[in-house]
Amino acid sequence: MGVTDPAGPVMDRDEVDRALARLGQEHEAIETSLLALQDHAGRRLLEGAALTGVTEERWQATEARITALWACFDAYTSALRGARQIRARRRWSSREDLAQLTGLLRGECVTVPDSGTGRLSETFTLSALVDRMNELYATSLDVIVAADAVWSALPARIDLLAEELQRTRQLAHSVGVRPGEHPAGDDLERITRTLTRLREDVVSDPLAFWVPAAGSSAPGGGRPDTTVYDREARALEDVRREIDAVLTVRQDAEARLIRLRDVLSRADRTLAEARAARGEVLAKIAATEVPVVSGPPTSLHEQLSTAAEYRRQARWHRLSPLLEDLERKAEDELLRARESLTAVTAPLAVRAELRGRLDAYRAKVARHGFAQDPLLVERYDAARRMLWSAPCDLRVAEQAVLRYQRAAAETLGSASAPQDGRGDQS
Repeated sequence: MGVTDPAGPVMDRDEVDRALARLGQEHEAIETSLLALQDHAGRRLLEGAALTGVTEERWQATEARITALWACFDAYTSALRGARQIRARRRWSSREDLAQLTGLLRGECVTVPDSGTGRLSETFTLSALVDRMNELYATSLDVIVAADAVWSALPARIDLLAEELQRTRQLAHSVGVRPGEHPAGDDLERITRTLTRLREDVVSDPLAFWVPAAGSSAPGGGRPDTTVYDREARALEDVRREIDAVLTVRQDAEARLIRLRDVLSRADRTLAEARAARGEVLAKIAATEVPVVSGPPTSLHEQLSTAAEYRRQARWHRLSPLLEDLERKAEDELLRARESLTAVTAPLAVRAELRGRLDAYRAKVARHGFAQDPLLVERYDAARRMLWSAPCDLRVAEQAVLRYQRAAAETLGSASAPQDGRGDQS
């Protein structure tokens, strides 16, 4: 819409003609803008909608402004028509005509009915009236454009998300994810209620979902507020991932159950081996604290049976978390069984290490020709009897091995000294 030039002193004929031409152009521009405002899709939607909240309040004020805008335009049209009629009286306007035209074109001679100021009427210059119409037009268009932008953006997106929600609900139902039985089923119900309420609110109160652009003075400057929509879209995506996980469980449940049975079977065999080893240790090793070995993990076997039953009943939503928990516990149980076996057989490992050390020193002594040394034979036999008798006292046997080790070291050391001396003399 146009803006008039500042008012000036009494005008001559050329100034009058130029002002009338400019005002005529502004009149056409204003009329075009008003007709476009009347035909705006957002305006038609606002007129036909059952509005509530912020939108209802602002649209009532906007309708009043649009009415005032047309009243201003009619007054502007009437004043322009009157000025044109005076100018058309004669080709060369008299001074009286020019004075009258100056008053019409520059003076406060346009009276407009109340346009929201609280007074019965207001008087404007044509320039001030154009400013007033520009203001009314901009504020009215701002409301219309904002409502139309929200209606153009959000309902369609909500409908698309609702369709995706419906497909997800059907898929969830097929794998047993239902409200009251699985958290994802409860989430789907909540998302459904939220989207239904959101669409109703957007349709009836679109301006409640409009965020004006900071610092923008252009009509319709801003964007639709998609906070609630985005939150529910993310929630639906989380549910889809949960259902995908359930579908994955359905596809590989049998293989995972077989792996679980194998892990638990290995844990049982390891515990059985540990229990047998404990009996052997108690029989063969004396004065040793041997840890107690627990029985097989009956609770895990019961849960494994429950998981197999869930698979037979196609209760995938219950099977999924149970399998994850079982897989973690089964690996922990196998590790515990191996640690038990290691702890139980530790005394046997110590005895084996002592036996190996004793034989290694005997072989070393034999290589140097001292296998029949009386002291070494005596100490070797004493250590061997302790290590190969049951029950074996590991502490006493270790001392016997150390005594043989020291005797062997002394014998080998004393034997090498004279030989070294002879080598020096030669």
